[in-house]
Amino acid sequence: MNRCAPRFIAALVLATAGLAMAPVAAQTDEVKPHVRQFPKDALRGEMVVLAPPNISLDGKPDRLSPGARIHDANNHLVLSAALVNQKLLVNYLRESAGQVHQVWILNSEEAREKRRGANTTVFNFSSGSPAAPASNGPTPYGQ
Repeated sequence: MNRCAPRFIAALVLATAGLAMAPVAAQTDEVKPHVRQFPKDALRGEMVVLAPPNISLDGKPDRLSPGARIHDANNHLVLSAALVNQKLLVNYLRESAGQVHQVWILNSEEAREKRRGANTTVFNFSSGSPAAPASNGPTPYGQ
């Protein structure tokens, strides 16, 4: 009673052979990661998530704001708990209260771009003198 079985098997064999003969696309071209456009006031730093919402930015303790958004290198949202104890090069923005509110984990192309970090010296107001004057004993300082 199975008259359709031989036709079905023949069609399946032909379809499989057709797929096997199809040209295979070579994956030799190197794909460059996409470079995202970040806000001008975004800062660069090295972030480590300690115990969410506590983080370390450039070795200093800091905190993520409530509702903070973390984007991975592919621009997908990531939960901070998934990043515990990983050193990540990031661009970030702070909210008005000073907590870190938006974070972008950088890919290799974005990491090459220069960006100001929070620990970058923008202005240097030092006097240039090597040391402050010292007291010479009984004479009051400054006379």
